Amino acid sequence: MGLWEALLNWLRSLFFQQEMELSLIGLQNAGKTSLVNVIATGGYSEDMIPTVGFNMRKVTKGNVTIKLWDLGGQPRFRSMWERYCRAVSAIVYVVDAADHDNVSISRSEIHDLMSKPSLSGIPLLVLGNKIDKPGALSKHALTDQMDLKSITDREVCCYMISCKNSTNIDSVIDWLVKHSKSMS
Repeated sequence: MGLWEALLNWLRSLFFQQEMELSLIGLQNAGKTSLVNVIATGGYSEDMIPTVGFNMRKVTKGNVTIKLWDLGGQPRFRSMWERYCRAVSAIVYVVDAADHDNVSISRSEIHDLMSKPSLSGIPLLVLGNKIDKPGALSKHALTDQMDLKSITDREVCCYMISCKNSTNIDSVIDWLVKHSKSMS
């Protein structure tokens, strides 16, 4: 990259601060808050407390400001999900890939949510978390068991991650940055 190009990019970055708003959903204990922490600070903590209701965090990556709604995953909070997903740039759905018993509940929750007209067309990023654990599903198995191929009215992307080992977190951030909207 030449000096002139670097200067132009720098000038552009001053004028085009990009912003995106994300909703982070998934069943309790899937690793949503851990993901927020890893994206925000690069750190992972073993002992997270369940999110009650929701938390909002703002994270800046380069010239992109990401506003993350970290929504509680307990059954009593799931009815709120749609409300917080309506105007977002992307919906991030976290699944515990090592918790086989909960995959079918995860599948019905995501399909129920994706069928809501108010969320039509919003890109969906499904993250299979905890791949550091023995018996975690492969990407193919997760895609299959979550029946992601049947969601055809939007972009659907799936990554297998480990918040604990920061596996694939860079790819997640790249995907998010690519989906941010210019606020100029």
